[in-house]
Amino acid sequence: MRTIYLISYDICCDKRYRKIYPLMCGAGEPMQYSVFRCPMTSMELQVLKDKIWPLLKLDEDRVMIVNLGPSNGRGNQCIECWGQPLVAPPARAAAVV
Repeated sequence: MRTIYLISYDICCDKRYRKIYPLMCGAGEPMQYSVFRCPMTSMELQVLKDKIWPLLKLDEDRVMIVNLGPSNGRGNQCIECWGQPLVAPPARAAAVV
């Protein structure tokens, strides 16, 4: 059974952030830059955790996972969003002067 998870993170290092963001985009839809709505099974959630945990520095970074319930029930209707829809973050490039 698929469950809706709300996953948010605060990654202090841009290098680690750039590794985690694509993993999260593959797992769910971004609600904000570091907040994702992820419909997945418990096995898919564990696979995602197994990919993300080695990238984190737990003394600096934070991840929050909230179980919102079954995707065919409350989990699908309990998020309310206001304002502009999220657009992909701008591509960043370094310039050496």
